[in-house]
Amino acid sequence: MSTRDFRITVRGVFDGLDEAQRAELLANAAEHDVLRAAFTPEGHLSYDIAARTAFTFRFADSGEAEEDILDATERAETAAASWLTGRGYGFKNLRSQAEDLSLAALGKRRRREAVRGL
Repeated sequence: MSTRDFRITVRGVFDGLDEAQRAELLANAAEHDVLRAAFTPEGHLSYDIAARTAFTFRFADSGEAEEDILDATERAETAAASWLTGRGYGFKNLRSQAEDLSLAALGKRRRREAVRGL
């Protein structure tokens, strides 16, 4: 059995931030810019607190079977909530979307490579 790679996106909204928390998020905004977003095992947070209170975590995970994506999604949601709670940031409307990359559609070039066995 081969390893399946998963990408999990966890979205939500900051809730009940005080002025100090907003200032902290604004001060760290450059490292959480959406242009630097990446799927990582530890999760990458992106937000633009100056524009809106929404945030996105991006996680990379893997499993052996298709149904392992459910456990990966649960781990991602738990990690996101833990990160936020650990810093005292309130949040709401946490929701996730997961993708099994082995089932993702291949682009034209990758289809050609797969057919050729490259």
